[in-house]
This record gives sequence, structure tokens and C-alpha cells, in this order.
Amino acid sequence: MRITLSNEFIDKQSKTIQPHWGPLGWVTYKRTYARFLEDKGRTEEWPETVKRVVEGNINLDPRLKGDPAPSVAQELTGEAENLYKLIYGLAATPSGRNLWVSGTPYQEKHGDALNNCWFIAIRPQKYGDSRIVPGYLDSKDEIAVSMPWAFMFDELMKGGGVGFSVTHDNVSKIPQVKHEVQLACRVGKENASAEECRNVGAYDTKELCASKEWVGSWIYEVEDSREGWVNALAAVIDSHFKDFPRNRVIIDVSNVRPRGARIHGFGGTASGAAPLVEMLYDVNRILNQKAGERLTSVDCTDISNLIGKAVVAGNVRRSAELALGDWDDDGFRTMKQDQEKLAHHRWASNNSVVVDGKPEQYEQVAHEVIVNGEPGVVDLNLSRHYGRLVDGYKENADPRAEGTNPCGEITLENGEPCNLFEIFPAIAQEQGWRMSQVTSLAVRYAKRVTFGSYDWEVSRNAITRNRRLGVSLSGIQDWFLSRFGQRCVTGWEEEDGKRQPVYDMEIARVLDSMYRQAVAADEEYSAQLGCEPNIKLTTVKPSGTVAKLAGVSEGMHFQWAGHFIQRIRFQDNDPLLEALKKCGYHMEPDVYTKHTMVVEFPVKAAHWQSDSFASAGTVSAEEQLATQAFLQKYWSDNAVSCTVTFQKKEEAELPSILAEFAGRIKSTSLLGYVDGGYKQMPKETIGAAQYEERMSLIHDDPQKVFNRLREKEDEDMTLVDLSDCAGGACPVR
Repeated sequence: MRITLSNEFIDKQSKTIQPHWGPLGWVTYKRTYARFLEDKGRTEEWPETVKRVVEGNINLDPRLKGDPAPSVAQELTGEAENLYKLIYGLAATPSGRNLWVSGTPYQEKHGDALNNCWFIAIRPQKYGDSRIVPGYLDSKDEIAVSMPWAFMFDELMKGGGVGFSVTHDNVSKIPQVKHEVQLACRVGKENASAEECRNVGAYDTKELCASKEWVGSWIYEVEDSREGWVNALAAVIDSHFKDFPRNRVIIDVSNVRPRGARIHGFGGTASGAAPLVEMLYDVNRILNQKAGERLTSVDCTDISNLIGKAVVAGNVRRSAELALGDWDDDGFRTMKQDQEKLAHHRWASNNSVVVDGKPEQYEQVAHEVIVNGEPGVVDLNLSRHYGRLVDGYKENADPRAEGTNPCGEITLENGEPCNLFEIFPAIAQEQGWRMSQVTSLAVRYAKRVTFGSYDWEVSRNAITRNRRLGVSLSGIQDWFLSRFGQRCVTGWEEEDGKRQPVYDMEIARVLDSMYRQAVAADEEYSAQLGCEPNIKLTTVKPSGTVAKLAGVSEGMHFQWAGHFIQRIRFQDNDPLLEALKKCGYHMEPDVYTKHTMVVEFPVKAAHWQSDSFASAGTVSAEEQLATQAFLQKYWSDNAVSCTVTFQKKEEAELPSILAEFAGRIKSTSLLGYVDGGYKQMPKETIGAAQYEERMSLIHDDPQKVFNRLREKEDEDMTLVDLSDCAGGACPVR
């Protein structure tokens, strides 16, 4: 049985509900989440997207398999209609990944793509009953060094982010590199990307076949698929630990489609094989240099970063990675000080260290952040033994947690994804929703995602065991001001010689009630589905692109300013540019990237005139950390993601301030505040008068103008450099 929403229902909602588009909302939606409709020669409209997303999700309910009772179909149809109203009005929304993938044939093949990010431990593992199993292995249960990197490459190419652990406990399990391997990549002249491949070291096929040196080598012909690329990487890695013929490996990329060819599964265009060839040579070089030795955390991070670099070059615009190392690993902590390698590939990950709640560790992190901007901190012990901090210590709260997603809001075990849904409570309140109903719909939506088809056995095992969700609140600062009239931190007091925040306990009570409603909804739905309740189910994600749809503050972050310019980058042939120009938006060529235009959108923050309004440029680092700790205590049983900005004047006290919150936050990162420090910043503060002047130049609605101008659209148009997270860590799609 399949649940569908009728056209009559859709038409009625379009007439009665007004989507809460932010200043950049419709434009962001149109070029980020509206899929191309081949039969209509255009991209989706918002009602079509929401219908696709809701139907794709509701039909994951496992009760629909077989012959469900009529009452189940009736129940799910009513739920689908409520979900449609909720999402269409932008009172809440699934993650950007769901907006892009849910309801597509790609979802049916790869349920992985419904999840934002993943975590994998860099240690030898079995492939098991997974979609990808290299053919040279003795069995699918053979422990392979390549497995975690193959997993990472696969999920990154599906558009997800990957956190990975290179702690000593993991890296020490990798055996000594057995021998050097001579690698040759070859490409036939008939491949349209042959010249690009040869420019990065590939051989012409005929020339290589004529060389006696390579006779008897192990050869892998790369399939023109994501799996083919993954298998090529796995072969190069494992050839250093297994006996391949003559220790010579040939990777043939002749069958890989050339640059610019259409990718019909996930979407977008192909990059050609050159990024793959370059990565394989770089990875092989690292492994050859370690022949007879063991890999270090730095080596493992380098390999991971090279994978991320190849994925970005392969036209997946975001390749989010978080490297998690030991607190006392000096090599790992200082690896980004090598400027040459940083520019080449080490930019591909944000790096964090595992701490165990000691204040002196936090102090040292703050000192390093002031100089280098990294590392972030992750307290895994806190995650393993606590959900919400207000609920106290639990020995087995999350015993298998080993790391986090790249933004740090979800603690994960090996192979596990983060599965997100985002609520905008201020908008839900404005539109008359009961928060208990919104929370229930969010929990049930995310729960169904856990019943998708997953490509990797390690993931299926973790998902079945945990059913972990991440129901997030966003626009939190806007909500505090609209509902409670103030921020959650109302003052400071001295307690036992320490400066402590004073919180608004009415906000705490409401958050606590919402959390309990989420737990109740999960328990009820789990009983209906015959599965265990979720190990954890709430979070605060940093948000970004999704928050822009509704025009709210991002996650728990404070608005950038009362008035500011938000700059968005477009490909210079994007048809939206003509509409935006006719409407009066200022645009100019990108000074950093060719064939890219920058459009400036004036933004006025909600409640900017309130006495309680604070912005990124005025709020203290101390209050941001206190807010993060507050949400960790009363709402999030996973973690709270926040990039804490600090002013130059705060640097001296930053180590002691951060140390005060040891044991109260599960993960965090810090970043020096910069406003107008370089050209075409994503956000830049302006005054109220300048905002009004800018707005006076905008004389039409981009959506209406675009519809008047619309001709056949190009499937491959996309926004450039937007992310699903405020700090740019997680992927758009």
C-alpha cells in the first residue's frame, strides 16, 4: 500500500497557508532543493517538493509492507496531511538532505542519502553484507584496512559529511604497512577526459600495455559508478597490506564518464576521472613512505583529507569531514601548521580533540584556538554517560559512542548516521501549532528514516540498535525573544567563588515539557512499530541553509546583527540572476571564483529593537557558552552544536571562561569574530538607514519575476557555497 496526498488537498493548502519565507528563502529553496522535472522542463515548485518529501517519508512506515489494516492507512494519511501543512508553512522542516532526496528513486536505492552525516572509526573492519565488497577479499567477513576509508568515500560522494576517529585506540589496530606498491593509472585516448587524466599522471593505455615492466600486474577496471571509484581506492590501500601480483597495481579509468556528463542518480554533472587519479597517486605515495612502519594519526587524517579533496573536485560541493584525535597527540594537534600540506589537502577537515572534562584541557584548547582557530573539543565520556544533563548520570546512556558528526551535535557509534529534523518554534507558535503536535510529527518523521534501505552492514546494525534521532530547534534566539521577551541567560552570580549564569526557568520548564513530549511520542510510535525507543532523540544543529528558508536565526546562534547583508553566490549562467537583477538586488562578480556572481540580500533581524536583542557582534563568548550549556541541560540528549564567536578583547579571559564549562558541554568550537574584514564576506553588518536604502531599491518579488521570465531551466544550476550548517561544515544535499 502507498500513501499519497490528493491534488485537491494540495490545492487547498496552497490557498490557505502562506509559507514563512525569509528574505532569502524562496531563492535558496529554488536553487538548492527544487529538483529538475524532466517531463516539464523545469524545477519543482514548493508544493511539489513538499508533496514529494512527505510521501517519500510516510511510505517508509514498515506497517505498509504486506497487507496493512485500513486503520493504519487512515492514520498515516492524516499524519501525511499534517506533515504537509507543517512543512509547507515552514513551521518545521526535515533536513536539507531530505528536502533534496526524499521521495526520489535514489532514496529507494540508497536510504543512506536521507541522513546528513556519518561517523567511522579508522581501524580495520569487515565489509560484511554491504553494497560494496572488494572482489579480491577472501570473504566479506575478512578484516580489511580499506573498509573505513571506503565507507567514508562512499558516503561523501552521496553528499553526506563524515566524522572520523584517528585516536590511538583506533589507529594502533592498523597493521604495519607490508610493502611499497608501484601504481599506474591508465586511460584510453577515446575517453574525453584523457588529457586531464594524463596531466595528473595517468598513462595512455596502449603505452602501458606495451611496457614489459607492467606485465603480470594486478589490474582493476573502474566501473562508471560510485562503487567503481570506491573499489579503486580500496584496492590501492589494501594492496599495501596484502600480496597483490608483483606488488604492481594498474587502475584503468577508461570507462569513467567524462567531465560534464549528466549524473542521473544523485544529480549534478561528472568531473571526469582526473580527481580520482590524482587522489589514488597521493594515497599510494603516503602508504609507500610508511612501508615497514605503522601509520600515524596524521597519516590517516591525510588519507581522509585527500578523499575529501577528491570528492569536492568531483562536483559534490561540500565534503564535510571532522577529524577526531587524542588530546595529547601533538602531531595531530599541530598538523595544520604545515602550510604547504594545509593548502594542498589538510583544509578538508575540521579537527577536534577528545577531552575528558578536565578544565586544564579546555584552557589549553582556548590558547590554541586563539592562535590557530582549532581544535574543537569533544567530551565523549559526557556523551556516553549522559543524555540531557538535567536527567543525571546513566552508566549506559550511550555506551558505544565513539565520535560525532562533522558539526558535533550528534554523538555516534561506528558507522552510524545523524538523522535530523528541524523545528522553528517561533514560527510554529505564530501559525497556531501546539508544540506537542509539532514535536510528535518531527519524531515520527525522523523515526521512519531509520527504516530506509542502508548500504552498509555496520550502519544497519547501529541504526537498528539505536534508532537515534536528532530533532532540533532552530531560530532559538528569535523564539526566546518572541515568546519569553528575553534571552535565557538573565544575569550572573557568584557561587562557591565561581561566576555562574542565572537562567530564565520558565524557558527551562517549556524546554523540559517539549522534551518529555518528544520522548512520549517516540515511545508511542515505537510500540506501534514493534521496535525499541530511540537511544537519544533531541539536539541543536547549527543550521544554515534550512534556517534561511524560514528566515530565522541559525540553531542557537545569535543573529549576525540587527541589520546585515547576506551574500549568496550563484553560477554566472543561473537564470535566477536575471530575475534578481530586474528586482533591484545588487550583484557583482565574485572576486575569488571565476564564473560566479555574488548577490547581496538586505536582512533585518527579528526583534532587533528589543532591549534584550543581542547579536554575534555584541554577545559575549561567556553567554554563548552558558546558552549552549542551558540547552544541553534542558533540551538536547545528544549534543548542542555551536561555533562560539569571541572578540579580540575577550582573548585574555577565554581560556578561563571555556574551562568553567568543562563537564557542562559535550562539544564546542570557537572562532574569532570578524565583520567586514575581507571582501564579499557571507555576512556584513549595516545600519538601519543603509538597510532601508537598500530595500528601497528592491521593487519586485523574485518569485513572481522568475515565473514571468522562466524558460527551460538547466538541471545543473545550483547555489554555490551554501551549507546545511551555519559554519559551512555540513553538506547542502
